[in-house]
Amino acid sequence: MIPYKTTLQIDRSGKQPIYLQLANQFVGLIKKNVLVPGAKLPGSRTLAAQLSVHRKTVIACYDDLLLQGWIVSIPKKGTFVHQNIPTLQKRAFIDTMEVPGTQEAGFSFFKEPLLERPLVERLPGYHYLNDGVSDVRLTPMKAIAKEYRSLADRKNSLRYLGYDTTYGNPRLREVLVTYLNETRGLHITKDQLLITRGSQMAMYLAARTLMAPNTYVVVGETNYIAADLTFQHAGATLLRVPVDENGLNTDAIAHLCKKHDIKAVYVTSHHHHPTTVMLSAERRMQLLNLARTHRFAIIEDDYDYDFHYDHSPILPLASHDANGNVIYVGSVCKTVAPVYRVGYLVAPRAFVDQCAKLRRFVDRQGDSLLEAAFANFIKSGDLDRHIRKVLKHYALRRALFCTLLEQLFGTVFTFEIPKGGMAVWVRLQKGYEWRTISEQAKKHGLIIGEWQRYDMAKTGHNGIRMGFAAYNEEEIRTVLKKLHLAVQDSIPKKMD
Repeated sequence: MIPYKTTLQIDRSGKQPIYLQLANQFVGLIKKNVLVPGAKLPGSRTLAAQLSVHRKTVIACYDDLLLQGWIVSIPKKGTFVHQNIPTLQKRAFIDTMEVPGTQEAGFSFFKEPLLERPLVERLPGYHYLNDGVSDVRLTPMKAIAKEYRSLADRKNSLRYLGYDTTYGNPRLREVLVTYLNETRGLHITKDQLLITRGSQMAMYLAARTLMAPNTYVVVGETNYIAADLTFQHAGATLLRVPVDENGLNTDAIAHLCKKHDIKAVYVTSHHHHPTTVMLSAERRMQLLNLARTHRFAIIEDDYDYDFHYDHSPILPLASHDANGNVIYVGSVCKTVAPVYRVGYLVAPRAFVDQCAKLRRFVDRQGDSLLEAAFANFIKSGDLDRHIRKVLKHYALRRALFCTLLEQLFGTVFTFEIPKGGMAVWVRLQKGYEWRTISEQAKKHGLIIGEWQRYDMAKTGHNGIRMGFAAYNEEEIRTVLKKLHLAVQDSIPKKMD
């Protein structure tokens, strides 16, 4: 019997809700095999009494663990640790335990030059059916401007106007390390973090440092098109695996590892791009074990961690990485506004050092003044307040968008209401073509865009992403009305 009263620690003065504190500690016990697969957990009343918390707190904790896939609930029997969670294999250290920030990478890497990507032209006077972007009208301009003014009034801020380090503003690195450790469950130091101009730069630096011509990289059959192109520009050969309701098929990845020398696996674990599904707990642990065994890198693109509506966000793979295999990339661009090019790359120190050196060839440094302002913006709590504000708006917009999709396109589209993110994965019924609908939509002032990019593997899934966050209620109705007219004007045609 585990002494839960002394094992589980509660910080009642902390920012994190108590049920999340307990849930994260249970995950740690499962990962360490203290709670073995199949182990029975105490009832909610019993545990609540032991910990001196309300029973609803324990129920919320168990609900979160159930949703993540760490435990199962069997009626009339109880709650148990999931039977199929693999034990996380940790590397055996020869000497002493390595200090965070100086750990040895679990993969090899090398130098490679960078290339540019052209911007897509935007046509005025049209509505765009985007694939999931934030509403810039909700940007906290006053709060950000306040930080800029504060910096401008200080004489010592002149130092931000000269050349600085390629790693990014030192204060922003320190603030982000603390922020990511508190909100994402990471355990990193400043030496493991590089500031970039958005997650795309972080991903490109990682690709150019990792990959050589004919390097094998695993991606989903449906995948983020920018990632595909980034890896291909670096000379990589893409190997695709199926994606289902539990995310990337890790058994398929294991099979590929027997046939090829895999260099990296790209994953959007929180909400798979484009389908929005979450990578299950079982597959998360299996993927980490495969990376450790076969010494490949996991490029985890956590592009919309902050946007989850039905429950708390799922901690990233990087929070469970014990062997230095995960390269974690993200940004505040989608959270605040795309114009604020502030992103980050988190990885073992040696890898971060190489990426910082490589960055010098295309971007001597970031915007030090912007980065300093965002350090204060995050530190003051303004970022958290902004996230709470926009979540309310986006949740309402998601509900309206999905309701109208069902009402207007119930016989044409199939979709699942996404648990988070800023887009819905919509699949068109057989007999209709996106090409025809796209042509008709343009006549009604609606641009659907590159619908072909969602099926680079040519599986014929007939799906695209439809963003909802950037539109207010009136705009959602207008966009979907135009789309409805386009569907009506489209002549059904059987697909080959």
